[in-house]
Amino acid sequence: MNNPFKTLLARKDLPAGYPVGTFAMAASPLTAEALGCVGFDWAVVDMEHTPLDLDNLVRMLQAIAGTPMLPITRVPWNDTVMVKRVLDAGAQTVMFPFVQNADEARKAVAACKYAPQGVRGMAAMSRGSRFGTQPDYFKVANDAVSVVVQIETPEALTQVDAIAGVDGVDSVFLGPGDLSGAMGHVGNPMHADVVAAMARAVERIHAAGKPVGSVAGTAEAVAIYRGIGVDYIGCASDLGLMMRQCAAVLSAIRSQQVHVNTTGY
Repeated sequence: MNNPFKTLLARKDLPAGYPVGTFAMAASPLTAEALGCVGFDWAVVDMEHTPLDLDNLVRMLQAIAGTPMLPITRVPWNDTVMVKRVLDAGAQTVMFPFVQNADEARKAVAACKYAPQGVRGMAAMSRGSRFGTQPDYFKVANDAVSVVVQIETPEALTQVDAIAGVDGVDSVFLGPGDLSGAMGHVGNPMHADVVAAMARAVERIHAAGKPVGSVAGTAEAVAIYRGIGVDYIGCASDLGLMMRQCAAVLSAIRSQQVHVNTTGY
């Protein structure tokens, strides 16, 4: 079994030339399906900062499966039990927030792999194995799972070589929001110091032979991140894009000068 997200990262024929995604924050299968239909290459199905539970995760993965978009499931924390349940629910690419060092990265990998490579518990009947119909699932599942670790603090940046070098870490995702806050630039992820720190991290992660992802709030910020070498980039989120468009439409409507002809002519 091949991992679809690894395959996506290797493609050179994408419309933007690289994989463009977003974050699914609404915890809604319908909204997630719409993101897939509009043309995003991938989306982070977020369990860290949303009320999304396992039952609704399954529904979101089912909805996305009917579109070309690929899901990346971000677990709430680097918790082995949660990871086991998410994988059994059908997730194939798992993102781990706030990974600080190589030991935490190794724990994340181990949670995603069956023995002898890891500690994932074996279930004979799960959505992950297509309810037992996937031939030799326990033998091929390890290769079918992709592990993405997030680096979000200056402390983690000092460990980036060791984190990226962990066997089984397939890509590293730089989190500019938390990183900017930890660097003293709260709410300003595009601060020059933050972007420069990310650029240095990208070079080191690439030197380890791993692709790098990140997320930006605007198309202009996406272009900046692409310029420093980020390989796959998310733009905002379903809720962020919706709120931005709603605010723009309301502003346009409320700023209109409506002239009513009361003379009859």
